[in-house]
Amino acid sequence: MAIEQDEIEKIAELARIRIADEQIGEVAQRITRILDMVDQLQAADTAGVEPMANPLDAVQLLRADTVTETNRREAFQAIAPAVEDGLYLVPKVID
Repeated sequence: MAIEQDEIEKIAELARIRIADEQIGEVAQRITRILDMVDQLQAADTAGVEPMANPLDAVQLLRADTVTETNRREAFQAIAPAVEDGLYLVPKVID
């Protein structure tokens, strides 16, 4: 899949990045090579391959779901600029 220079200019504009005019051709070639590699990956037959989360069959060790800190809500609300009924009050930002 080849990508043209005008497409690079449009993508750069949408992404709000500046690409020098003399580099547009090189960027187009590099993106074309990347898209060609993606096409090769898409062509691979993966019908009998089971998805995996880790190639080493590693298992994530999880800690126990227990409370490890004390409730300090009152202390935090005592230093807050504005609190009402246990809720923090913040300035309105949208009319």
